[in-house]
Amino acid sequence: MAQITIEYMILIPLLILQIFLFPLTVGWIMNTWVDSRRSLALEEIANHIGSSIQQIYFSLDHASISAGNLTSKLDVPPSIEGYCYCGNATIRQVLEPELNGSKILDITLNLVGFEISVSATVTLGNNVEWRNSYFLSNSTLASVTGEKFSNETILMHFGI
Repeated sequence: MAQITIEYMILIPLLILQIFLFPLTVGWIMNTWVDSRRSLALEEIANHIGSSIQQIYFSLDHASISAGNLTSKLDVPPSIEGYCYCGNATIRQVLEPELNGSKILDITLNLVGFEISVSATVTLGNNVEWRNSYFLSNSTLASVTGEKFSNETILMHFGI
C-alpha cells in the first residue's frame, strides 16, 4: 500500500502540471502560427501592390504614351482576418552604375492592431517621382495613380 501512495504523490503533481502546461504551450504555438499566417498574407499583398505599381510605371513609360493619367484599383482584400492594414511608400535613388540611376520604391504595410509589418521593394526607372501618400485597405479609393508629363516624368501615388 505504501508504494501506491508514493506513486500517487509523485504522479499527481506531474498531472496537475500537465493540466496547466499543455494549454499554455498550445496557446503559444497557435499564436505564433496565426501571426506567421497573417504576416505571410500581408507580404503577398505588399508584393501584389508592388507589382501593380511596376506595371503602371512600365505602361506609362512606353514611348507611345506622350502624357496622361492611369489609375488602377488595387485588387487586394480589404482586410486580413477582419483586420485592415495600412501603408506608405518611399522612393530612393540607386547609386549602383549597373542600374543606370534607377529608383527603388520601398512599400511598407502594417496590420492595424498588431505589430506585424512587411516591406516590398520595386525597381523603377530614373524618371519616376513618388508623392507622399497613404494606403488604407478598407478604403473605397484603394488605388495607385500614375501621371506622365510631357517632360517624360512620371508622378505616382496611392489613391486617397
